[in-house]
Amino acid sequence: MTEIEPYTQNDRTEWNRFCRQSKNGTFLFEREYMEYHSEKFVDRSLMIRWKGDLHAILPANIEGSTLRSHEGLTFGGFVTDRKMTAAKMLEAFDALEQFADEHGIEKIEYKSIPYIYQTIPASEDEYALSRAGADLVAREITSAVDIENRPSFQTNRQRSISDAEAAGLTVELSNDFETYWGILKHNLARKHNTEPVHTLDEIRLLHTRFPDNVKLFTSHRCDEMLAGVVVYESANCARAQYIANSDEGRSLGALDIVFDYLINEHYIHKRYFDLGISTEERGGFLNEGLVFFKEGFGARGVVYDHYELTI
Repeated sequence: MTEIEPYTQNDRTEWNRFCRQSKNGTFLFEREYMEYHSEKFVDRSLMIRWKGDLHAILPANIEGSTLRSHEGLTFGGFVTDRKMTAAKMLEAFDALEQFADEHGIEKIEYKSIPYIYQTIPASEDEYALSRAGADLVAREITSAVDIENRPSFQTNRQRSISDAEAAGLTVELSNDFETYWGILKHNLARKHNTEPVHTLDEIRLLHTRFPDNVKLFTSHRCDEMLAGVVVYESANCARAQYIANSDEGRSLGALDIVFDYLINEHYIHKRYFDLGISTEERGGFLNEGLVFFKEGFGARGVVYDHYELTI
């Protein structure tokens, strides 16, 4: 018997414990991350049980008659345990559609979890979406390095790394988010006329809550910060969440030397290093210059898929 129940604050401990033991969960799905900006969304996360035992959770929010994979997260469909099977996932989607019908939900917007974040295969949901008649409505592309099978860096990236080393640049794990946020905001304002999704206070809060997962790596010449990468670290994959270069750092290879350290040293034990999405307009536009830069470090394409299911 498949049962679906809305998440409540009383379920926090069970939810977090399940997420940590799942086959495709990351710290992003823990309540302390999801709720740092809870005032922006009406949470409608769900818990799926079989005979009382929890086997799946769905981070979600609701707006009007639409249930969405949580909008505060880059991705996040069903997070499942190692007992999840294809047949059970079909049951889960049947129960989800019935729950939606009973609660006036007319549409479900669903963001599947890319395979690079799965500790073992966990794509049963995409099969069930197809069976349910869901439409693939958007496909973004990220650039990820397969650490064990990584291609060599392109010549221009190797040259920039050599320039950085010759200039005496160093890389370190830093807690100076304030200086870095100044570089990041300047970059985004100049290139895209926008601001970081997270404020300085928010990223500091997340670093405090998840010090083993939210990290800042920076390059320096003497005491001057020139570039940096904020990394979201999960069990299987480390993801570059924010990337920024100062004007001077750009001419010295300051960002290249950070990625060289992360890919070839610090995260050599990880399976993947994700350099992030290079698309806009839900995948409709590819920033070819940005993706070329990332591919220079041996990264290759992984898709982030968005589905819609009409009830």
